[in-house]
Amino acid sequence: MYEKIGIKAEIEEQINKIEREIKPIFEKVDQIAEYNSLKVINAFQKYRLSEIHFTSTTGYGYDDIGRECVENIFAEVLGGEDALVRTQIVSGTHALTIALFALLRPNDVMLSIAGKPYDTLDTVIGIEENASSLKSFGIKYEQIDLINNNFDTQEILNRVSKGDIKLIHIQRSRGYALRETISIEQLRNIILEIRKINNKAIIMIDNCYCEFVEKETPLEVGADIIVGSLIKNLGGGIATNGGYIAGKRDLVELAGERLTSPGQGKEVGPTNGANKMFLQGLYFAPSVVASSLKTAILASAVLEEMRYKVSPRFNSHRSDIVQTIEFGNPEDMIKYCRGIQFGSAVNAHCAPEPSDMPGYNDKIIMASGSFTQGSSIELSCDGPIRPPFIAFMQGGLTYEYGKIGVMRAIQEMKF
Repeated sequence: MYEKIGIKAEIEEQINKIEREIKPIFEKVDQIAEYNSLKVINAFQKYRLSEIHFTSTTGYGYDDIGRECVENIFAEVLGGEDALVRTQIVSGTHALTIALFALLRPNDVMLSIAGKPYDTLDTVIGIEENASSLKSFGIKYEQIDLINNNFDTQEILNRVSKGDIKLIHIQRSRGYALRETISIEQLRNIILEIRKINNKAIIMIDNCYCEFVEKETPLEVGADIIVGSLIKNLGGGIATNGGYIAGKRDLVELAGERLTSPGQGKEVGPTNGANKMFLQGLYFAPSVVASSLKTAILASAVLEEMRYKVSPRFNSHRSDIVQTIEFGNPEDMIKYCRGIQFGSAVNAHCAPEPSDMPGYNDKIIMASGSFTQGSSIELSCDGPIRPPFIAFMQGGLTYEYGKIGVMRAIQEMKF
């Protein structure tokens, strides 16, 4: 059957050999998926999910009992007091923008303690000049870089102790940076240290790509608010758009009022048939995230064997679904991304080309044969065409399809 889709026997043998070697690692992934599945089913049952909650509202969206149930369930799963889960949130960047503008006021200081955030936040913050940025509203931005993939604790504590920081921002996943992802244990430790000297600053976590990779959530280890996209982990490949903001009730309410309007907040916003999609996506999410992790682990093991630099290594602890591969040259990077596309279900006949994309300064190559545009929980591989030519691979709705994609990518490089 592999030959029918153009995969040579040599590639099949190579992958099967490595697959046998990494089987014990897959078993640990399955244990985490089982734990998180229990969290989801507990929340569904606690809030007595029924078919009536799948009904839809239009217009203003008044009295939407399904929307209320969805947000209660997400809050429970994520360990928060409340959640905002809406189709009106178009991306992770949009969710972060809503939260930042909701929580910050002129002359407030925002401190990023994991270095510079993802490129698309440059114009939101005002790192890159924009008339609608936080900077244009008089909001100040500072950052402290990581040291050896961990927080610069002393520098952070020195800065936070001055008492003028309104919001501490932590992006867990690496974005297009060359650092490792921030683990739950690292979060726990830095939050404990910060709270010893400052219990007023809002600690906000960009949790994109990290949901259900570990057993605990940032809210469960002391964060005040977390933000993410539903076309990533929590949407389970079912959600076709949307995002979430979860955490302390008063902070979520502020986010709701930023999304809609002051005085209305979370009480309005039609669901337009999305309730079932959100809930079914969440239901599948632990298993889908496990498949994504297994796909990443397989790719890491294969490419390390081929002498490429990978992060994380196949046997390393993981805190998100992202796998990076350092190719060292643009040719191999482009071939690998094209192979992922050729192994996809959608647009497998298309060859990605590096091109300009909104929010990025470098040309980007983007392979994504996904059913939902921009979905990062479906198998994709992308990156900026700049030295050292690193591709960022993530997703895989099922391990079987993820495996096929990796096999096709390896073949594209070899043959």
